[in-house]
Amino acid sequence: MKKISLPLAIIALLVSLASFFYLKSNTELVYVDVNKLMDGYKRTAIVKNDFKKKEKAAKANVDSLLTNWQSELKLYEKERASMTEKELELKQQLLANKQQQINNYQKAVQEQLGKEDQKITQTVVNDINDYIKEYGKNHNYNIIFGASGGGNIMYAKDASDLTTEILEGLNNEFEGK
Repeated sequence: MKKISLPLAIIALLVSLASFFYLKSNTELVYVDVNKLMDGYKRTAIVKNDFKKKEKAAKANVDSLLTNWQSELKLYEKERASMTEKELELKQQLLANKQQQINNYQKAVQEQLGKEDQKITQTVVNDINDYIKEYGKNHNYNIIFGASGGGNIMYAKDASDLTTEILEGLNNEFEGK
């Protein structure tokens, strides 16, 4: 009986040591710099560039409408002296209505662009969050903090910063899609 218990005790010890080293979860506290991830993620630059093109086109459209309105206003100013009171009243009303329509259109465009900017930003944030979630699971991290410069992580050793590693993997995954 003593001959069997010693080898069993040794095997049990080896199994417990192996499970400790191979199955233990990583309890090291780590973080990523969210601002660096957003700035360094290649998809961010692409979607922002696309958004800027749309924003520029929308602004050009509004500027064109304003230029036309201003031309009409200048023409009105020139012809005003030769107009009857009824014509003056109608032209003023027409110009005021047109100005209001342009203002409403400009406001609607700005709201739409704001919503689109929010949507694309959220898409990028979701990409980053999904990647970090998978990264954490694959590397057995219990928690990966996100630092954004707002004071939520006041100090951390450089070795705790996974930003570069996460950013590299995130960009590799994006380029692979």
